[in-house]
Amino acid sequence: MSLDLRSSYAPLLALAGTVGLLGGFLGAPPTWLLAWVGLLLPLLALVARWSPVRAGVGAAVLGVAAVALWPVPLMWGPASWLEVCGAAAFWAVPALGALAAGGHLRRQASRMRQAVRDGRRDQQLELARDLHDFVAHDVSAIVVQAQAARFVADKDPEQAVRALKRIEAAGLGALASMDRTVHALREAAGARSASVPGTSELPGLVERFEGGVLDADPAAARALSREADTTAYRVAVEALTNVRRHAPGAAVVRVRLHRAAEGIELSVANSAPARGAAGLLGLGLRRRSGTGLAGLRGRVEAAGGTLRAGASADGGWRVCAVFPAQGRALG
Repeated sequence: MSLDLRSSYAPLLALAGTVGLLGGFLGAPPTWLLAWVGLLLPLLALVARWSPVRAGVGAAVLGVAAVALWPVPLMWGPASWLEVCGAAAFWAVPALGALAAGGHLRRQASRMRQAVRDGRRDQQLELARDLHDFVAHDVSAIVVQAQAARFVADKDPEQAVRALKRIEAAGLGALASMDRTVHALREAAGARSASVPGTSELPGLVERFEGGVLDADPAAARALSREADTTAYRVAVEALTNVRRHAPGAAVVRVRLHRAAEGIELSVANSAPARGAAGLLGLGLRRRSGTGLAGLRGRVEAAGGTLRAGASADGGWRVCAVFPAQGRALG
C-alpha cells in the first residue's frame, strides 16, 4: 500500500465525518445517513491502522462523533435526553470497535517490525561473535609464532621455518573463518548454522596449537546436539586463544571430550606456565570485546549446559563445559 494512499485516510475521514454531521442536522434522509455510517466505519479502521497519530486523532474524533450522533436529529423533540444519550452511546460502540480493530492491526504490525529489528540485531551480534571467536584464535597464533620465529631465526633456522608453516596454516584458518562469516551474511539463517564448525574440527584446531593434546571420544561427540556441538567447539577455540594470551609459557594444553556422569564434557586445561605466575590468569580472565568467561557461560547455558572455570591442582587453569547427552547410543 503506497504512502500517499495511507496519508489520505485521515483527511478523507475528517471530510466524511463533517459531511455526515452536517447532513444529519440539515435533515438528510435516514437511509442516506445509515449508508454514510457504513462508509465511516471502515474508514475509522483504516485511519487507526495506517494514519499518523496526530492527523488520525482529529479525524477519528470527527468520525466517531458522526457515527454516534447520526440518529440524534431524528429523535429530536419526542425523545428524552436519556433516550438520545442512549442511542448515541449505542452507535458509538461500532465506531470504537472499528478503531480498536485498526489499532490492534497497527500494534501487531509494530510488534512484527520490532521482532525483525531484534532478529537482525541478534544476527549482527552473532556474526560479530563468530568473527571474534574464530578469527581471533588464528590471529593470536600468527602473532605468537611470528614472535617465536623472530627470536630463533638466527640461531635455529629450522625452528623458524616450522614457525612460518604454522603461521601459514593459521592464516589460512583465519581466511576460512572470514569466508564462513561472509557466507553467513549472504545466506538465510538456516543455511548459516550449517557453516559453523563443530567438534569434528577439534583435531585440526588442536594440531595447530603448539603443545596441544587432544583426547576426544567420537561416541561422545555424536551424542551432542548440533547447537551443543558448535558451542563446544567455540569453548575450545576461546580457551585455546586465552592460553596464548594469558599463559604463553604453558608446556601442555589438554583438550578432552568425553562422557561424564552429568553428560558430555569438554575440558581445556593448561599446565602451569614456565615463567612464574604470568600464566596463572589462565583461560577465564579475558576482558576484551565483551567476551571471555561470561560470554562462554551464556553460550553454554543457551545450549542447555553448564560452564566451570578455575585453577587446577598443578597450578594451571581449567575450563570445563558439560552438555546434556542426546538419546543416541554412545557405543
